[in-house]
Amino acid sequence: MTATTLDDVIPTDRGFFGHPRGLLICFATEMWERFSFYGMKYLLLLYLTKYHLFTDEAGLEVLGSYAALVYAMPVIGGLIADRYLGMRKSVILGGLLLVAGHLGMAVEGEQARLVGDVIERDTSALQVFYASLALIVIGVGFLKPNISTIVGRLYRQDDPRRDSGFTIFYMGINIGSFTATILCGYLGETYGWGYGFGAAGIGMLLGLVTFIYGQRHLQGLAEPPDPALLASPGPVGLSIEKSIYLGALASVAVVWQMLQFHAAVGFLLNSLSLVVLGGLTWFITTQCNAVERHRMIVLMVLTISTVVFWALFEQTAASMTLFADRVMDREVFGLELTASQYGALNAMFIFTLAPLFAWLWTVLGARGLEPSTPVKFSLGIAQAGLGFGALVIGANYPDQAGLVSGYWMVLAYLLHTCGELCLSPVGLSAVTKLAVPSVVGVMMGSWFLATAYSEFVAAQLSKLAAVETSAGAVTDTAAALGTYTELFTNLLWTGLGVAAVMLLLSPLLRRMMHGIH
Repeated sequence: MTATTLDDVIPTDRGFFGHPRGLLICFATEMWERFSFYGMKYLLLLYLTKYHLFTDEAGLEVLGSYAALVYAMPVIGGLIADRYLGMRKSVILGGLLLVAGHLGMAVEGEQARLVGDVIERDTSALQVFYASLALIVIGVGFLKPNISTIVGRLYRQDDPRRDSGFTIFYMGINIGSFTATILCGYLGETYGWGYGFGAAGIGMLLGLVTFIYGQRHLQGLAEPPDPALLASPGPVGLSIEKSIYLGALASVAVVWQMLQFHAAVGFLLNSLSLVVLGGLTWFITTQCNAVERHRMIVLMVLTISTVVFWALFEQTAASMTLFADRVMDREVFGLELTASQYGALNAMFIFTLAPLFAWLWTVLGARGLEPSTPVKFSLGIAQAGLGFGALVIGANYPDQAGLVSGYWMVLAYLLHTCGELCLSPVGLSAVTKLAVPSVVGVMMGSWFLATAYSEFVAAQLSKLAAVETSAGAVTDTAAALGTYTELFTNLLWTGLGVAAVMLLLSPLLRRMMHGIH
């Protein structure tokens, strides 16, 4: 018996606002998965530097390695699901690993303390922490790519509900992000880190229960492509399916160690990037005709440019969170926010601005004025840079306590989100349109590899603004503000410089796209 195909399903299921009931299951599962992910993301660096008394450099190394691996693993998880496990089983496996990982994060252990000149840390609790991060990394690898694939399979290619279905699905991502950052950030920084991480774990458990309960609504579209192959003998005397599960656990053990030896993550990313660049160069040179070659070169330029954008954008969980915690007056609109809660601004602005951008591109397109994809990328990178410009301006006008107004951070998030809306929605579309059909999967993997690499780069950039702390707090606010201002100034000019280069290249890139917009 093989998995159900699209042609076997008649799209008459309209039980969820005119959409298949399976969309509601995917919507709720992804919402809770993103709740768990973002619920701990903005707490992570603060937890390490304020509770376990890591230096800024050490905390950023953990954050950068974790974030890079989180974005790299879905490439592997997607391949395993496509060829062997199927999406439904992959999502359940990923969900189980995520629940275990997020609940493990709630184990705080004893707070680090300074004894003489030596910091004493609870090493057992830290090992639980690293193991929990590893479980999350592998869990995201299995769940993240496959829940999106299931949504696509609920509709035929010509189903007019398809685009609106994905819009509803991605709304779940932002609902999860917004609520988690507000709730988990508040609990973690106000009542205790374990409460914030624990709430994230409970959210993931709800998502897993929702998916298991509602899997019958997936219409058989997420099953293994070849169940007989999955049940056949594997490499270690087990079936292939059981071997995959065993391999996932072994991968957790490997990532557990990698997160403690950050040079290994950098070596892995550099090696993979060189291999991919070399392979694509060979393919473009020897296997493509002139039009295909031009389009692939454009796609490579766009992909590389995203490393710059995301390296700037992902300062939100790194240097910008430390900035908010240490040198900022966090009261805005009459509310006193915690440093991690500022991360909710991104999701909030996506809620409010995404429809506006969709309308804007439609209106401009109808008049023949819609910017080309390279120009949109340039606009996105420029606004990422300008977000740091807002923080630089604010840093020049601190209050009497030497703190920067939180409204400048709001403006920075607004600019960064506008940049994201210019670049991110068109990025994956560009991959599918510009890549040679035989290597679309490889180029999609390269796109996610670039995102993973940018996470690692973001942490290295943040380390340039590492400041001395005592018991997790800065001792010289003015000096810390000066250090952050120097970093943000450099990021401002980096963003504007790369955006200018992209803008200058855009006429050439557009010609090389040969009619694709």
